[in-house]
Amino acid sequence: QNLITHTRRTYLTWWPDKFHATFCRATPGRALLALPLSIYNRPLEPESIQTGLVHRPLASVRDDRSSDRCTASTDQFTTTMAGGASALAIMALGVLLLAAPSECARAFFVFGDSLVDNGNNNYLMTTARADSPPYGIDYPTHQATGRFSNGLNIPDIISEQIGAEPTLPYLSPELHGAKLLVGANFASAGVGILNDTGIQFVNIVRVSRQLHYFGEYQGKLRALVGASQATQIVNRALVLITLGGNDFVNNYYLIPFSLRSRQFSLPDYVRYLIFEYKKILMRLYDMGARRVLVTGTGPLGCAPAELALRSRDGECDRDLMRAAELFNPQLSQALEELNARYGDGTFIAANSFRVHFDFISDPAAYGFRTAKEACCGQGPHNGVGLCTAVSRLCANRDQYVFWDSYHPTERANRIIVSQFMTGSLDYVSPLNLSTALHIDASLMD
Repeated sequence: QNLITHTRRTYLTWWPDKFHATFCRATPGRALLALPLSIYNRPLEPESIQTGLVHRPLASVRDDRSSDRCTASTDQFTTTMAGGASALAIMALGVLLLAAPSECARAFFVFGDSLVDNGNNNYLMTTARADSPPYGIDYPTHQATGRFSNGLNIPDIISEQIGAEPTLPYLSPELHGAKLLVGANFASAGVGILNDTGIQFVNIVRVSRQLHYFGEYQGKLRALVGASQATQIVNRALVLITLGGNDFVNNYYLIPFSLRSRQFSLPDYVRYLIFEYKKILMRLYDMGARRVLVTGTGPLGCAPAELALRSRDGECDRDLMRAAELFNPQLSQALEELNARYGDGTFIAANSFRVHFDFISDPAAYGFRTAKEACCGQGPHNGVGLCTAVSRLCANRDQYVFWDSYHPTERANRIIVSQFMTGSLDYVSPLNLSTALHIDASLMD
C-alpha cells in the first residue's frame, strides 16, 4: 500500500492494480468519500464482482484546519482482496463509504435555468420563484429555499456525489470567505440560451449576466487565495450547465405566432439556438472551465403543464417533442466539435431526454405511480398554474415523477443524477461523470 498525499487531495493507491480512491478530509464523525467508479461507461453488476472487502471504521480523521493538506493514515483503512479479483472489479466497488461534505472536494459551478437554480431568484423581483411552501417540504430544513423541488435538486445531488456541501446561490449574502472555495450557483429560473427567452419573468439572471457574475466570482476568489490558486480551483472544478427548455416552452411556443416562430421555422430556430449555445460554452472555456457537464432538454411535451395546456389525448405534445428531438442530437454534435477543439471530455453530453423518458414511458419500472400528474398543482394533470399553499398536494412525493408542472421530484432527480454518474454511453458521453472525476483525481498534483 502506498499513501500519496497531494495538496488538498489524498490518494490511497494499490500497485500494480492502479486502483485510486480519492479521500477528502471530512467533518469529524462523518464518513470519508470514495468516488463511485464506472470504467468505460460499463458498470459491473454486483453479482459479477468477486472481491471481498473488509474495512474498519475510520475512528479518527485528522482535521488540522491550520493546514491545507488532507491526510489519512493507512492504519485507519484496511482492505483485503479475495483471490482472483480484477482491477475492474475493485473499481466497481468505488463507493465503500458514505458520501459526506468534505473540505477538499473540488469546486462546483452551476449555470442555467429553474432545473438547477437553488435560490438566486429569491433575491430578485420576479414571478419565477420557489421560495414559498410547499416548495422545500422534503428539504432537510423543510423550508422553501428557491429550489423548484420538494427537496434536493440536481446540483445538490451532484454535490453529494462529489463529497461537497451544496453550492450557495451567487446572490446569497452568505457567499463569502471560505464558502467561495465550494463554488457557486449562478442559475436563474426562467432563462434560456437567448436573452429574449423568459421576458415575461422580467428580472431574471440571463446567461450573459451569469457569465459576468462568474467573472466577478473569480475576482473574489483571487482576492482570497491568490491568482495562481484561483486559476487552479476554477480549472479543476466541475461545471454543470442546463439550458434550452425555456427557449421552446417560454419563447418559441409560448404563444401562438410568437415572434420567434414567425422569424424562424423550427429547424432553423434549433440551428440558431445551437449556434448561440456554442458561443456560451466557448466563453465558459475561455473563463477557465475544463470539465463541463452539459444537459440536453428533457421530453418537453410530457410535462404536466404541457399535457394540461396542449395535449388533447393525454399524450405528450408532438410539437414540443419534435423540438427536443431536433435540439438534442445537434447539441451532442456541437459538443463533439468543441471537444475536438479543446480536448476529449472537456464537454460531457448528458442525454436528459433519454433519462427522463425512461421513467415517463414506464414509471412503474422505477417505482413511480404516475408520470402524467404533478404532485403539486391544480387543474388537469395538476399542471395548471404555480405550486402554492392552496394547490392540491400529493401525500407521497416519491410516487411522482413530477413535483410541479415542469420540475421533477427529488426522487426523480436522484435517478437522473445516477445516470449522469454511472450511466452508459446511451445516457452520457464521451464518458460518465464518475469516470471523468476519477481521471481528474488521478491527474491532480
